[in-house]
Amino acid sequence: MSDDVIRSDRLDLTVLTPKLLQLVLRGDAAELQRALGVHVPAGWCSGVPARRRLAQLADDRNEQPWLVRAVVHRDQQEVVGHIGFHAPPRGGRVEIGYEIMPGHRRKGYAIEAARALTGWAHGTGRAMICVACIRPDNTASLALAAALGFHRVGARNDAADGLELIHERTLPVA
Repeated sequence: MSDDVIRSDRLDLTVLTPKLLQLVLRGDAAELQRALGVHVPAGWCSGVPARRRLAQLADDRNEQPWLVRAVVHRDQQEVVGHIGFHAPPRGGRVEIGYEIMPGHRRKGYAIEAARALTGWAHGTGRAMICVACIRPDNTASLALAAALGFHRVGARNDAADGLELIHERTLPVA
């Protein structure tokens, strides 16, 4: 599997390069559509952590494959969400983050994308444990974590998101 695009049955998880992240930061969906070659729905840019990922890439370009990716539905030729890790593995651990656009939820895209991304991560030999930190009121993400075999191991107060429940599981995710 290429580091730039991770493929699953229906989805392509496409790396968002600094050039693409700059377009996301500007909210330039039209130019993103041209660059990605697929439809980018209104509102998608606002959920992508572009500024944070650009800062990481400015420090170390080698982090690119671990960070945010567009979740593209191949047949529909449309971006349906984004997924990635917060950083490359540290001590064999990676923390996953994702969002599927409201009109595309409850179609299995999040679980398919998470399995593909964590499978790729495990295949690198650098990631052994995946962490998911989820707000207690995010019932959809809590259900997804349970379906993927994550187990609650604690809680933390995040400066931006408030209380988060910490879930983890060993890789690979089946």
